[in-house]
Amino acid sequence: MNVMNAILHEARLLLTAVQFLTRVPIPRWVGYQPEWLQGCLRYFPVVGALIGLVGALALALAAAWWPPAVAVVLSMACTVWLTGCFHEDGWADTCDALGGTVSRERALEIMKDSRIGTYGSVGLILMLGLKAAVLVSLTTPLWPDMVSAMMALIWCHTASRLVPVWLIRLMPYGGDVAHAKAKPLAMQVTNTGVIIATLLMLLVAAALWGALACSGRPTAALVSDVLRSLVVMAVGAAFCAHWFMRRLGGFTGDTLGASQQITEVLGLLSWLMATHTP
Repeated sequence: MNVMNAILHEARLLLTAVQFLTRVPIPRWVGYQPEWLQGCLRYFPVVGALIGLVGALALALAAAWWPPAVAVVLSMACTVWLTGCFHEDGWADTCDALGGTVSRERALEIMKDSRIGTYGSVGLILMLGLKAAVLVSLTTPLWPDMVSAMMALIWCHTASRLVPVWLIRLMPYGGDVAHAKAKPLAMQVTNTGVIIATLLMLLVAAALWGALACSGRPTAALVSDVLRSLVVMAVGAAFCAHWFMRRLGGFTGDTLGASQQITEVLGLLSWLMATHTP
């Protein structure tokens, strides 16, 4: 019975993570406890993999009917709709708040403002445009099929959602605690939670390798791409940590979203680099 209760609890944590990061409705039996917001962090990479899988399937399906550019936009539209622009909103707010040279207090005020400014608008346009450009390049005739582009989408969505988990663990909360959007989430995550999240990310990588191997395709390029992107995304995460600490003294919910967006596009860029390097 204890084992079944533990499995049921983990299922609730997974579905809580799905509810937190996406607009997918979850069953009523899941319920809700505030402390689950801490525990559900371990499943962020899994939810990222699911989001990436939706985007990858949409990309492959659309590419069968339309040119790469159209397929990429439709794929991105699916993932943006699925997440409710959750991370994109954090990126835009972070650009508005930290794009200028305002004080920490003023930056936090800007983040609370629901309106989007010039920095946020330009940052969002450039971020989405860069992602689209990379994905279009990945789906050009340089690739014989859609498999590599699909793998890149799934992996980068997965690994980039581990970054906020690490930042929460390594950094203090830099915002206004009294007005935190999700107080239990914003305060802390345990070492166990970080380790589990990291192992789940590696499990997704192993699943991608297994799927490729079972299809009879070579796996050496996948291993190289995954390792390269991990290094690049780690550097991006370190940059985010330095940036947020210098300007805010820690992280906020919006900056966590920004860190996901930054590392996702860095991962995609590193994946593309192997294709276009002479």
